[in-house]
Amino acid sequence: MERMRWALVWLSLAFNLVVAISVCDGQFPAMFVMGDSLVDNGNNNGLSSLAKSNYPPYGIDFQGGPTGRFTNGKSIIDLLGDLLGLPLLPAFTVTFTGQQDIRVGVNYASAAAGILDESGLNLGDRFSLRQQVENFKSTLNQIRNQMEQDTLNQYLAKSLVVINIGSNDYINNYLMPSIYSSSSTYTPEAFAEHLINDYDAQIMALYNLGLRKFLLAAIGPLGCIPNQLAKGFAPLGKCVSAVNDMVEIFNRRLKNLVDQLNHGNYTEAIFVYGNTYGAFNDILGNPATYGFKVVDKGCCGVGRNKGQITCLPFSIPCTNRDEYVFWDAYHPTQAFNKIIAQKAYSGPQSACYPINVKQMAQL
Repeated sequence: MERMRWALVWLSLAFNLVVAISVCDGQFPAMFVMGDSLVDNGNNNGLSSLAKSNYPPYGIDFQGGPTGRFTNGKSIIDLLGDLLGLPLLPAFTVTFTGQQDIRVGVNYASAAAGILDESGLNLGDRFSLRQQVENFKSTLNQIRNQMEQDTLNQYLAKSLVVINIGSNDYINNYLMPSIYSSSSTYTPEAFAEHLINDYDAQIMALYNLGLRKFLLAAIGPLGCIPNQLAKGFAPLGKCVSAVNDMVEIFNRRLKNLVDQLNHGNYTEAIFVYGNTYGAFNDILGNPATYGFKVVDKGCCGVGRNKGQITCLPFSIPCTNRDEYVFWDAYHPTQAFNKIIAQKAYSGPQSACYPINVKQMAQL
């Protein structure tokens, strides 16, 4: 027992040294991720939910096959982690066995989740943004047992937080008037303000827990996804402009929030706006530049533009997946994710504002 106790002491000291070295090298010691199906890596697998992807053909290009990622291969988070030299993050729901190294970070994202607790309820159980913040607190309690308080404070301050959320507050809330009353209660402007106020509260909750480096992703042009195109509300070859207009209202407010936070009295913190919307539009407007040939339908799915539902179990997807922007009715391919991850990591201010992730790591 005495030998085991000393082994644990030396292990803790060794990790404290690793954290100190990583901070000096300008790297992130960990990445904590919150969001929806665009970045979920399996948290919904054990939930009573229709929003799952732990079956083929999902993961057809991912080593190990289907995991709960809503794409054919790696997610944006996986690819950003590669650029940062971080391993694949564990999903929060598998971190209770003690077999996962939670000190490199944890992914809390949940398919169908929104900023609002009620968003995505039509698809069953999910972890809303508020619940994901609560789940982070659970992880934090575990980490407190593994390092000293001074080291923990430094570790949290240097870790990266990525939040990619908001899409379901529109496609699984505001744009579903038969189920949700939000569109009759709020104008698009008032709804975006409602979302931002709730979002801000959760960001502040994370800041108060010690986190200091935030990457906040914009919502992409939802009016261009196959699911929306399949509804027939836009001319052939065009996106649903009314939907994109709503999303742009939210994104402008999110960017304004980033400015407010960066000019506020938030000690040693940096907040970054990831312009997913702009990057997405650039790819859709110049697909050949990025190696894409198909921009308006999913590689797998059902119905017009293969946009009515996600991939059915064991369905046969397209073979030229790297030429498709969209994997299914809602989610992009690994090829698309690579571009977005690279733009977030080292892109110009138009892609990542006011600085990119690589620059953030050096602060």
